Amino acid sequence: MYDLTGFQRDILYVIVGLEEPYGLKIKANLEDYYKQEVNHGRLYPNLDDLAEKGLLEKGELDKRTNIYSVTERGQREIQARRDWEDKYLEATESATS
Repeated sequence: MYDLTGFQRDILYVIVGLEEPYGLKIKANLEDYYKQEVNHGRLYPNLDDLAEKGLLEKGELDKRTNIYSVTERGQREIQARRDWEDKYLEATESATS
């Protein structure tokens, strides 16, 4: 996960949290977080990159809509990132206690 951009990590987190993660739904959730428009030219190439890296699977919801799911490898990468973050956050919490 170290080679991903923050935007790509956010995409993975959003997809994990959605019941039916298709492009426009992912886009809307990212826009809620970023408080600004996420254009298609930014989102879809990053979705494709994540699929090429083996972190996402891309399927077909219908003839016009792709649906995405995080692969097992993607799940492991997310967990490894969370473990890494927690290590530093726990140190911060114990320093402020």
